[in-house]
Amino acid sequence: MARKDLLKGLMDTPEAPADPPARVDTAKPRYQTGAIGAVSRSIDDLKRRAVADVDPRQIDAAGLQDRLDATDPDFESLKRSIETYGQQVPVMLRINPNDAERYQVVYGRRRVAALLALGRPVKALIRDLDDKALIIAQGQENAARRDLSFIEKANFARQMRDAGYDRKIICDALNMDKTLISRMLSVADKIPVPLIEAIGSAHGIGRDRWLALAGKVGGKDLTKYAKGKTSDARFDAVMAALKTPKPPARPPAPVTAPDGTALGHVSTKGKRTVLTLEDPDFAQWVTDQLPAIHRDWANRSGE
Repeated sequence: MARKDLLKGLMDTPEAPADPPARVDTAKPRYQTGAIGAVSRSIDDLKRRAVADVDPRQIDAAGLQDRLDATDPDFESLKRSIETYGQQVPVMLRINPNDAERYQVVYGRRRVAALLALGRPVKALIRDLDDKALIIAQGQENAARRDLSFIEKANFARQMRDAGYDRKIICDALNMDKTLISRMLSVADKIPVPLIEAIGSAHGIGRDRWLALAGKVGGKDLTKYAKGKTSDARFDAVMAALKTPKPPARPPAPVTAPDGTALGHVSTKGKRTVLTLEDPDFAQWVTDQLPAIHRDWANRSGE
C-alpha cells in the first residue's frame, strides 16, 4: 500500500497553493535505497522543480548589490509587460534564515518589485541555499545578463572579494577568467565607491575608459563633478574634470619702430613664434636678412 500511495501522489493534480504559500520541502527523502527509494527521490526532484506562488510581501532582499542606478528606467516597461502577459520566467528564492515565515531573493529582484507593485503573487523556484551558494547563483545569473554594465559587474566582484570569497569562487560566480576579474577589481579598488555610485551604471562606458579613469583618479575626491542627466554624461563630466587645463594663449605683442610706427606683432604658441609684419616690402627685406641675422646671433652666442 505504501508504494501505491507514493505512485498515486505522482499522478494527483496539485491543489492551488495555500495562504501563506506552501514551501518546497527540502528535507531528505525517507527512503534512500531500492525501488521505493528511487520513487521517493523522484518525488523530491519534482518538488524541487515545482514553481510556487509566493506573496511578494513575504520576500526580502538578499545577496550583494548588483545594480548601481537608484532608478530603473526600464522598470515601468517591465511592469506593463508582466501586467499584460503575466510572469513568464520564475524567480529564485530561498527561505529567510532569520525568519522561517519569509523568503529572500536569490535572483529576479526587478520581477519581484514589479509583481509587488501589481499586487500579484510571484512565481518562484525555492531552493535551500546557504550564503555562499546564494552569492554564486546571483553572480552566475548576473554574468548571463546583458543589461549589467562593466562597472556593475566590477562592483559585484569587489563586494564578493570584500565578503571573504576567494578568487576562484568569484571567477566561477561571474563566469570570467582571473585576468578579467583582476582588471575589474583593480578598477573597483582605485575608484572610490561613492564616485562609482554617483556615476551609476554607465552602460555606454566600456572597460578601457573605466581603466583610464582608474589610472587618473589618484585618491582625488571627484564625486562633486559627477553631474549630468545620464550616467554616461556623469562619467564624461568626471573625466573632463581630470584634464589639465591649457594655459591661456598670450596675446600678440606689438612690434613698433623707434618712432612709434606700428610694424606688426609677435605671437607665441608653445615653442613656436610667429612674426607678422604689416609692410610686405619690409617683410621681404627681413626674410632676405634672416641668414645674416642668424649668423650674427650664432657668433654672439659662441656657436
